[in-house]
Amino acid sequence: MNITRTLAGGALLATILSTSVFAQERTLQLGHLANEDNSWHLAAVKFGEELSALTDGRIAVEVFPNESLGKEIDLINGMQLGTVDMTITGESLQNWAPMAALLAVPYGYKSIEHMDEVASGEIGDQIKAQIIEKVQIRPIAYFARGARELTSNRPITSPDDLNGLKMRVPNVPLFIDVWSALGASPGPMAFSEVFTSLQNGTIDAQENPLALIRSASFYEVQSHVNLTDHVRSWIYLTIAESTWQDLSADDQKAVMEAAARAQAYERELFQESLASDRTFLEDNGMTFVEVDNAAFAAKAKDAVLANVSDEIKPIVEKLFAD
Repeated sequence: MNITRTLAGGALLATILSTSVFAQERTLQLGHLANEDNSWHLAAVKFGEELSALTDGRIAVEVFPNESLGKEIDLINGMQLGTVDMTITGESLQNWAPMAALLAVPYGYKSIEHMDEVASGEIGDQIKAQIIEKVQIRPIAYFARGARELTSNRPITSPDDLNGLKMRVPNVPLFIDVWSALGASPGPMAFSEVFTSLQNGTIDAQENPLALIRSASFYEVQSHVNLTDHVRSWIYLTIAESTWQDLSADDQKAVMEAAARAQAYERELFQESLASDRTFLEDNGMTFVEVDNAAFAAKAKDAVLANVSDEIKPIVEKLFAD
């Protein structure tokens, strides 16, 4: 088996070919928003390789990165209509399945191990079941996302250090309320405006995963990475339920095995990227600051609970209590 990549219609197609005597029977289209260097894309390609091998080349996968097959919501709609087979998606699914909000609860997960325990356990099973029922797409693997961290030009070790810190947050009411409760002065702003606003002092801080802090060159205008870990989250590799039901039991088994291998591969890439990003940022002058995460979580709790739906509130309360 080998991989050939061709450029067609502006989209990079990772087309899985096989030298097997078995003829290719179907091709699954997998669209997503990440670029070709992202671990999600590389894991999606890995999924295609593994599925082709497991099915003796009968099932191929075409991977379309960079939203070239459509934006996230468009892909979900396409999967519901049967025009798209697969995508990578996360808390956007709460538009249909309220439990999907649990994928990204501020201070809901104390460590990546805690998050893994939830995602792969009973709560994760409940989330997946609701997504299948309400959205008609099926999660088959999950990928970790880098924890969101607070950057600034001074060390911040506890909520008391925020003291009205002017910071940019995404235009998400939950984020605004949580940072307000913590003592900062948050405001929404287009991501494209953040670098210049930090540079000219319109804002003093922002929050994002290390990979984005690096790619956006925030190290040029911010001196500290405060390890708040305020949002740990995951995202699903999914297949349209109509596509899933059209597969034989053996092919469904092959899909799940390929997905498990892709998940393990992505986690390796994820861990490598975290280490690489931290080293890069430190080499470019940023100081990493350990913070009192328990104090942040305690002060954020009421704002988080006020912003989640009644359906998931008991689960969020349990997450905070664990």
